[in-house]
Amino acid sequence: MIRENHIRPHIINAFLWFSLLAGQQFNHSIVLPVPDLSFHPSIFYGLDVLEQMDFKPLYGKTIGVFTNQTAVNRKGTHLLDLLKAHPKIDVEIIFLPQYGLFADKNERFKMQGDQKYDPIYKARIVEVFGRNVKPPEWSMRGLDLILIDIQDTGVRYSTYVATMTKILEVASEWNMPVMLLDRPNPLRGDRLDGPVVRPQFQSFEGYHLVPIRHGMTLGELAIMANEMGWIKDLKRANLTVIPMANWKRSYWLDKSEHPWISPQPKIQTIRTNLAYVGFGLIEGTNLNDGRGTDRPYMRAGAPWLSGHHLAEKLILLNLPGVEFRVVEYVPRKKDEEKTVPMHVNKVCSGVDIFITDPNRFDPLATATAIIILANQLYPREFQWDELNRIDMLFGHSQLRVFAAQGKPANYLPPLWLKDVLKFNEFRQKFLLYQ
Repeated sequence: MIRENHIRPHIINAFLWFSLLAGQQFNHSIVLPVPDLSFHPSIFYGLDVLEQMDFKPLYGKTIGVFTNQTAVNRKGTHLLDLLKAHPKIDVEIIFLPQYGLFADKNERFKMQGDQKYDPIYKARIVEVFGRNVKPPEWSMRGLDLILIDIQDTGVRYSTYVATMTKILEVASEWNMPVMLLDRPNPLRGDRLDGPVVRPQFQSFEGYHLVPIRHGMTLGELAIMANEMGWIKDLKRANLTVIPMANWKRSYWLDKSEHPWISPQPKIQTIRTNLAYVGFGLIEGTNLNDGRGTDRPYMRAGAPWLSGHHLAEKLILLNLPGVEFRVVEYVPRKKDEEKTVPMHVNKVCSGVDIFITDPNRFDPLATATAIIILANQLYPREFQWDELNRIDMLFGHSQLRVFAAQGKPANYLPPLWLKDVLKFNEFRQKFLLYQ
C-alpha cells in the first residue's frame, strides 16, 4: 500500500470570486477555478462552491441530475432541495444509480403512465442500473445539461463510477454538457492498494484500469476517463468539474464537517467503508461477509468453518491496525433486501475484525489473508463463486491462482506493488488536489 492526513454558515463576499486560483488545464475537460479559501478552516465540496455561486451556471436550463442520498451540502441540505428553491432551474430527470435515491423512502415514488416520477421534485425518475445501464434516448430529449453529484466510496467495486462513465458516453453522443460537483475520496486521496484491473476482467464493478483502492475523487476519475478516451471508442464529453476548496489528499472524509451519509446501504460508517476495500472480495467466495448481520464487511464466517482456528492463524500474521475476535452468528434476510446473504438462517462460525488504527489497517491484506487461509484450512468446503466472480472483483486471476499454490497469505500483497507504483505515477496528471 502506498501512502502520501468546521464549518459555520459563511457568506463569501462577491469580490472573492475575482481572486480565482488558476485551474488545471486539460484537452477535453474544464476545471472551474475556485476562490482561494485557504484563510477559511472549512472544506467546501463542489456543491458548496456552486451554492456560493447561487447556482447561476444552471439558470435558465432544463437539467437531468445523477445523484443519490449523499449529495448534501455542509448543512445537510440535499442538492435536489436546493435546486427546487430556484425557479430559474428546471430539474426534468433524476438519474438513479444502484441502490436508488433515499433508499428507505422509495415508496414515495409514483407512477405516471409507465414512468416513475417524484412528486416532491416534480421530476421523472430514470434508473441507470440494471435494465438500463445508461440513460435511454427519451430521457435525454429536451435537456440542456446533466449535473452529477454523488459520494463515491473510493473503492473500485462501487458501480457509481461505471454509471457516471455511461452518462458521459451518452452525453458525448448528444453533445450535451455535463457538470460534475466533486466530493472527497472518503478513504484519503494519497493511499492506493490492490492490482490494476486487467482488460479481460473488466466489469461494472471494475470498469476502469485502476487499483481497488484508487485514491482519486470522482471528479478526477471523470477527467481521467474523458482525457484518455476511456468513455467508449475514444469519445469525449463536454465535461466541467467544479472542484472542492481546502481539501487535501491526506484527509479522511470525517475531517470535514459535512455529515456522513451512507454511500451504500451496507456501508454505514467510514470504518465499514475502509473494510469494504478488502471484504468486498469475499462476495467472490462461499464465505459470509457479514451481510445479514449488523457487521457487514466487518465479519467473515461459514457453517463449516472454525472461528477459533481461523483467528489463531490470522493472529500469527501480525496484521497491522486490526484485532480479531471469534464469533458465532446467524445471517438473516430483511424483507426489504433484494439479495439473500450467504448461508442465510444457518449458524456460522467466524471472526469479527476491529480496526484499531485506520492509518495502519490494511484491508486488502486482511481480507485476502482470510480468504487464502479459509481455502487452505478447508479445501473441501471452501469454494470460489462458480462464475469466477472473484477474478472480476480482484481484477486479476492472481488471487485465485495464488490460493491454489498454497503459499503463505502474507506473500500475496507484494505481488501488486508494481501495479500501485505505476498507476500512482500515471494518475499524477489528472489530480486536482495536493
